Amino acid sequence: MSNNLVEIRWHGRGGQGAKTASLLLADAAFNTGKYIQGFPEYGPERMGAPITAYNRVSDTPIRIHSNIYEPDYVVVVDDTLLESVDVTAGLKENGAIVINTTKDGEYLRKVLNGYKGKIYTIDARKVSMETLGKYFPNTPMLAAIIKVSGIMEEGAFLEDMKGSFKHKFAKKPEVIEGNMKALEMALTSVQEV
Repeated sequence: MSNNLVEIRWHGRGGQGAKTASLLLADAAFNTGKYIQGFPEYGPERMGAPITAYNRVSDTPIRIHSNIYEPDYVVVVDDTLLESVDVTAGLKENGAIVINTTKDGEYLRKVLNGYKGKIYTIDARKVSMETLGKYFPNTPMLAAIIKVSGIMEEGAFLEDMKGSFKHKFAKKPEVIEGNMKALEMALTSVQEV
């Protein structure tokens, strides 16, 4: 995999922030000097309906503008999608999938239809509840994909996100610390199955 172009596909449900996370990832990568694309696939935007979002990150200008059919990484924000959506479709075997789940490796291998690549998990609910007191899976999942993909240096990512949160939560500065803690905790909570 040339570190020139990394393609990521996100699977979540409407209202969980998968789309927001893909856009935050695009912003952070852009701010550290990368070329980026971040776009959702528009289907029914109902709360709880399965949604897909995409990122492309590269060191050079990106000339492709199609959907992503063979991602290097897949992020699954809601593990209930594993039984209904083919989340590993087109996923490169030298890539990886990152799943928000507490389920074990045996179950995951079975439900991922024999995917041979690396499988990583994180309990984004636990991270989110401990740091934010509410269930927002997208912040931990954003850190998890940064950790697994290595598309940017963790320190630069955290620094950029702090600036982004300061801007986003200017009226609620108390939220910034929790979100930063969520990112930091998530970076150390990702496990390979």
